[in-house]
Amino acid sequence: MNTSSNLKNIGKIKYFSCSFWTYQPISNIHKYLIPLLFTIYSSSNAQMLNEYLSTSIKNNPTLQASFIGYTAAMEKVDQVGLGDPELSIGVFTSPMALLMGNQRGEASIVQQFPWFGMLKTQKDEATLMAEVRYEAFRQQRNVLVYEVKETFYLLQKIQNTIGITASNLEILKSLEKLALVRYQGGNTSAVVSSLSTAIIRAERGSAANASQGMAMGGEATSGAGEMNQSQGNTSSMSTMGGAASSGKLTDVLRLQVQIKALESDLIQLELDRRPLLARFNQLLGRDTAAPVDLGADVETQLEEGWELTMLEDILRTNPMLLMLEKEGLAYQKQAEMAKLEGKPMFGLGLNYMMFSPRTEMGVPGNMNGGDYMPPGMGGNMIMPMAMLSVPIYRKKYKAKEAEAKLMQEANELQKLDLRRDLEVEFERLLVSMKDETRKITLLEEQIALTTQTMELAITGYATDATSFEEVLAIQRELLDFRLNLLNTRIDREMRFAELETLVGL
Repeated sequence: MNTSSNLKNIGKIKYFSCSFWTYQPISNIHKYLIPLLFTIYSSSNAQMLNEYLSTSIKNNPTLQASFIGYTAAMEKVDQVGLGDPELSIGVFTSPMALLMGNQRGEASIVQQFPWFGMLKTQKDEATLMAEVRYEAFRQQRNVLVYEVKETFYLLQKIQNTIGITASNLEILKSLEKLALVRYQGGNTSAVVSSLSTAIIRAERGSAANASQGMAMGGEATSGAGEMNQSQGNTSSMSTMGGAASSGKLTDVLRLQVQIKALESDLIQLELDRRPLLARFNQLLGRDTAAPVDLGADVETQLEEGWELTMLEDILRTNPMLLMLEKEGLAYQKQAEMAKLEGKPMFGLGLNYMMFSPRTEMGVPGNMNGGDYMPPGMGGNMIMPMAMLSVPIYRKKYKAKEAEAKLMQEANELQKLDLRRDLEVEFERLLVSMKDETRKITLLEEQIALTTQTMELAITGYATDATSFEEVLAIQRELLDFRLNLLNTRIDREMRFAELETLVGL
């Protein structure tokens, strides 16, 4: 039987931009298991991520084992009940002569009962301990969800880097053509126009398509041969260029060096992506070589003032905090049980005695009348019984109650410490997200300004108004800004995923 088909969807908690199906332990929850569903405000790429999350939850063996442990703990609730009645039967090897007749044997049955409220307290304690296991299961599920998201976002970071690097490679190749045309003394207007187009295309989303980026990376290798050929041509032309043009040949050569470096970077990025893909598929319980569709970047749309209720949600639904809360209630029940164990137990029963008729013996009125025994009726007898235990040894009961109260006190201190840790962690993540949001706004402005600067610098380079070093510096700065923008957005999503882990699913 597939465990992932046995979890019951209980309710829906909704906050800021995300809403999650949440699970609350009840007495028969172990009989139902359905896949976890997510509803995140985002594009179809978020839906794709949600499908990966649902797959990982259904296929992860550690998570399934944790849930089975919870269902096993729930079975202990049904194990609480009255003890079995005691039945005893005795047969005399020779009849016992009594006034009622000859007793052949007897049978008795006794049922013992604990003090009032004991069974309910035991069931409550067993239920709470099972719910502790359930909160541990929720925590493991949260960790798994975060690991899937983190790996997914890391893959997107590499995808962004590949796309930006491929776009930058195209820009460098266009710059090399411009430098080569200038070295040869040709018309630079067409090359400048082509270069401006490449810059605009890179700004509009060169990193959004990883496959396109890798295709560019593949073309870069073949492009290197073309550049080597053009290098040979420029070398042969150096004899004609004379001293006046020798300084411009270094621009071409420096660009070829950077092109080769970017081609090498693309190869290394692809190698770096392979272990992350294997890890991602492992978390999903799939073959490590299975393809993964990353799509574009997932960006959660946060409603204004979402952080105001976030901390309340964390302190209300955090699995570790709820686990400690359930433990504290269980210790409270254990203290009540220890007190009830010190109360008397009582029992009720029946004793059934079996007799056979007895014949008359002796002669009435005989001088030796003491030897006379009248005939017995031989009727069976039923005797109701009641019993009561007397718990006079009080030390052990007091020790049990004191132990439970001390454990409850320690539990309260642990909850207080955890609440403070959660508040500190929330503030840390919140500040980090706000800082990343500020950086995103700044980087967007810097990219817009640097793109304009780059276009002006290229135009100036074509007319000797801008140095080659300045063009390269602006181009590297633009590349860094774009990478930082995309990766900062992903970093913000990763921080948000950590906050979701604190809230709990």
